[in-house]
Amino acid sequence: MLIHVVKSKIHRVKVTGADLNYIGSITIDEDLLDAANIVEGEKVQIVNNNNGERLETYAIPGPRGSGEITLNGAAARKVAPGDILILITYALMGKEEAQKFKPSLVFPNEENLLT
Repeated sequence: MLIHVVKSKIHRVKVTGADLNYIGSITIDEDLLDAANIVEGEKVQIVNNNNGERLETYAIPGPRGSGEITLNGAAARKVAPGDILILITYALMGKEEAQKFKPSLVFPNEENLLT
């Protein structure tokens, strides 16, 4: 049996943009992707602390050190610039592996940068 386990979490990032006319995804500063061990194209759950919305899309890298967090496509309707998000990815693993696994947890500053 495999179970879903939190693989990565970027806690309390601020939305910097919402681009309805882009094809989809969430653009995340590449420094944050690396710190959280999230790869380009990986499914990301987005939890919006401001309005309670939860949605899923996939990650694309934004410029390093930019602090960019932009929701693209239809997801842009679920956020507003300045909203605070939690970004989560999950992995499937067996119970024994899951009990030993340690997720990558990232806590950026108020400008979405690593300190």
